[in-house]
Amino acid sequence: MKIFFKSSVVAFALFTLILACQRVPLTGRKQFVGLVSNEQMITMSFAEYKGFMDTSKVVSLKAKDAEMIARVGGRIKTAVENYLIQNNYSQVIDGYQWEFKLVESKELNAWCMPGGKVCFYTGILPICKDEAGIAVVMGHEIAHAIASHGRERMSQAMAAQGITQLGAIGAGVATGNQQVMEIAGQVLGVGSQLGFVLPNSRKQESEADKLGLIFMSMAGYNPQNAVDFWQRMAEAGSKSQKPPKLLSTHPADETRIADLKAQLPQAQKYYQVYSGNKK
Repeated sequence: MKIFFKSSVVAFALFTLILACQRVPLTGRKQFVGLVSNEQMITMSFAEYKGFMDTSKVVSLKAKDAEMIARVGGRIKTAVENYLIQNNYSQVIDGYQWEFKLVESKELNAWCMPGGKVCFYTGILPICKDEAGIAVVMGHEIAHAIASHGRERMSQAMAAQGITQLGAIGAGVATGNQQVMEIAGQVLGVGSQLGFVLPNSRKQESEADKLGLIFMSMAGYNPQNAVDFWQRMAEAGSKSQKPPKLLSTHPADETRIADLKAQLPQAQKYYQVYSGNKK
């Protein structure tokens, strides 16, 4: 009887894990995300985002650079949303409340949280160089959110801790469960201003590179600019004793740039279809 019970538990757990999988838009990669819902991720992300912005020096939207960040973000957001809706992926952006902010910081970094909260640091602007460079970074960071990389990392961490109940993260946060709160802190940095900018896996970073190329192309930006940007970023990283966070878990510079060049023909097809009269 005990053996049968254990087998049933294992079978149920495996069945639960299978149900918790989905595919990433465009790449088709199967990912394990279902132990935390999109809604739960967004709720936690918004709280972290507010805490960060409340304690940061946000550049006014009247400033030229901040306005450019918002403009580029708006173009990519519109293009991505249209694509997702037209291809039956609208559930991916349920609950999104997009914002595009620029904050004062010397750090060479940018990020997009689940739910569409995007932040650029002023330190990365010289590397971006122009609007096209901003589009490269914007597409890459938005890709992390659209590909549910945060949910994937959260679900993987939960499974590693033996938490296989769907929705357990939300209940754990609500009740203050120590184990669940620690997982949330590791992935989103709950209670820590900068913790949510934790490194993604190299697989996720490569996927964000590929999706980012397509997203910027859909918004009418030439994807060739991505190669130029990452070459400048690699050069900046080589001059620094501590690599920029944007490069922390990324593939080696040579590998990344080679991969981007290989993906350009596909991205160019999107650019030709969607660019129209845009720059």
